[in-house]
Amino acid sequence: MGYELVRVQISGKERPVVQIMAERADEEPFTVEDCQDISHAIGAVLDVADPIRAEWMLEVSSPGIDRPLTRTKDWERFAGHVATVEMELPLDGQRRFRGIVLGADPEAARLRLENGTEIALPRAQIRRAKLVLTDELIAATAAPKTARN
Repeated sequence: MGYELVRVQISGKERPVVQIMAERADEEPFTVEDCQDISHAIGAVLDVADPIRAEWMLEVSSPGIDRPLTRTKDWERFAGHVATVEMELPLDGQRRFRGIVLGADPEAARLRLENGTEIALPRAQIRRAKLVLTDELIAATAAPKTARN
């Protein structure tokens, strides 16, 4: 359909919410019409396949500025910006990290922590990671596409 999937999350028990975050593959701004197109297509598939037994709600959105970091390309694209990471299990006695994104590969995401040390976090053990809203991030995402590339 011309979109890239950023995250799918299902939450809630009595009336589950299926949350889909996507962005346009052509890197153009994500619009309300994009949300509608994805919602209609995914909603129809979920209605037919019926993977969720209870009544459910579907939410479709863009990842936003302070987006989750889920894919290797997200970690690479936002290198130089501040992120927070929560691990499934403590790593060296610590579960939460904050630092400058240095990039990632399929196995590990790398941060420069506030104390200057660099750490590689096993991607399979990351519970959630997201960008922190900063003036630098706002400026970088507001720049014309040609200036970002």
